Amino acid sequence: MATIVPITPALASGYRDALDAVAHERKYLSSLEAPPRERSEAFVTANIAAGNPHFVALVDDLVVGWCDIYRDSHPWAQHVGLLGMGVLADFRGQGIGQRLITSALDAARTAGFGRVQLEVYANNLPAIALYEKVGFAHEGRRRNAMHLPDGYCDLLIMGQLFPALANPQAVG
Repeated sequence: MATIVPITPALASGYRDALDAVAHERKYLSSLEAPPRERSEAFVTANIAAGNPHFVALVDDLVVGWCDIYRDSHPWAQHVGLLGMGVLADFRGQGIGQRLITSALDAARTAGFGRVQLEVYANNLPAIALYEKVGFAHEGRRRNAMHLPDGYCDLLIMGQLFPALANPQAVG
């Protein structure tokens, strides 16, 4: 059984290794490999310092999955969180992804995020089902946005509003 915990600097290397393993599958992430270790550690450090939700799943001492939500850097979108996640192939289908994303979304609400959004490959049906299950809505489609080894793939844009911003007043 995996344990879901907030990331710490000590877990940054394991997070990077998990990210690298999922990226090398070339099926789910837009990256072909994880960033260099120093950049991954800087990302983790910045997330912790900013209070951004960032959780990992541990089996024994091995990081087998992650879910992070970081604030959009645009001045008018500081309420928006961008979600990234993944689970190592051998640990999929065990509910780890749902536990990770639920932990991250709960922390995002507590941290004052008003919206969380993500992009997912249209052929990644298990991930889409998970996102729908935890409350994400389909908001758009970027056609032929990615060229994967087996051809072009659409990206689906999905988002979730938290209750405080469910009916914001229109601007302009």
